[in-house]
Amino acid sequence: MRRYAAAMERVERIAAAHPGEWRSGWRVVAAAMVGNGFGPGMYQNLSSLFVPGMTLAFGWTRGEIATAAGVGLLGALGVPAIGRLADRVGARPVIVGATLLLAATLAGFATLGGNLWVYQLLVLCLALSVAGTSAVVYGRLIAARFIVHRGIALGVATSGLSLSTLALSPLVAAVIAREGWRAGFAMLIALVLAVALPAVLLLLRGVVVAPVHHAGEAEDIAPETLLAGMSAAEARRDARFWRLGLAVALVNVASVGLITQLAPFGIDRGLDLGQAALLVTAFGASQIVGRLAMGLLVDRFSARLIAAGFAAISATAFAGLLLPVSGVVALAALVFAAMLMNGAENDLLPFMTARLFGLRAYGETYGALLTMALFGTAAGIVMFGRLYDATGGYTLPLSIAVAALTAAALLFLTLTGRQTESTR
Repeated sequence: MRRYAAAMERVERIAAAHPGEWRSGWRVVAAAMVGNGFGPGMYQNLSSLFVPGMTLAFGWTRGEIATAAGVGLLGALGVPAIGRLADRVGARPVIVGATLLLAATLAGFATLGGNLWVYQLLVLCLALSVAGTSAVVYGRLIAARFIVHRGIALGVATSGLSLSTLALSPLVAAVIAREGWRAGFAMLIALVLAVALPAVLLLLRGVVVAPVHHAGEAEDIAPETLLAGMSAAEARRDARFWRLGLAVALVNVASVGLITQLAPFGIDRGLDLGQAALLVTAFGASQIVGRLAMGLLVDRFSARLIAAGFAAISATAFAGLLLPVSGVVALAALVFAAMLMNGAENDLLPFMTARLFGLRAYGETYGALLTMALFGTAAGIVMFGRLYDATGGYTLPLSIAVAALTAAALLFLTLTGRQTESTR
């Protein structure tokens, strides 16, 4: 640990001497924004818009869809291996492969019959594509080029998903209302293949995205940055690894479970589909604010305290959703506050992974933490859907969400140690 701390101090001195991080790294951040914005999270965030059409077409209940989606997320078990592959062969081939897998998976959704197990298999493929379209690959590229401004760089990069959610939720809802839910999937496929993949490859053209042992090939990366840190095995022996993983899993239990039910939840509160889509828009806006605010704050203050504060705000808003609130404005305001931690977590996890454990085995370490987070995602999706079927409402899952976010806030407070503090 002392050797790692000393290495990180050398890296920080290098960063202070070379402040032009944005000048050399903006293309990587822009590529990450696009790749993240049109990755599998795009469908996850918009998935509640497809639920009414699927239930009508196939007779599936909300709980059956949620359970199939949750079980399918067992594909997340493959994420650490893909992260290890990115550490060894570089980012570009992993990005291309994952994006093509995502497009094929969306095509499978568009041609679904009534077999629930096929839907489950497609969600498994969706989970496998996460590693190549998320901070598993992009986070390491950014963390290698940003030290002083790492938090806000990750915040800007991960805000791509928030922007796509914000922009696409009313458009996808309109396409589904006019042409049906299959046309909605066709729209997403076109965006992935015609917009996202070409843009990412263009932005990364000429950017060195080589693995660790080729660190010296990139003039804008200090070799010490990539070589300092723990091995994946050493990170797993650190108790903070497990506390961080459990905290983000609990955040996802609460937030993602509601995300996948937002449109039906709004309809149950008296909204039509168009108004319910505004709840998804409120969620997207919350993610943008959460990620950018988290990025700015962790560059300057204690990351663990900021994380605990965000989790507490979201827990309070979930408690507000337990009240008999109606009307699109009031519900949208509560959804915005409830989802702040979900947005912030997507910036916080890659930031803390790099800060606590370094970049030596970033892809594998972050991939393992992301797997824990995705198990929380699966649990939350299943919980919200099944408990709705069992009780006819969302009171019980919302109550569990309040408890989960409160526990996450307490876990974030335990992540003590110099590496979780600001570099300034």
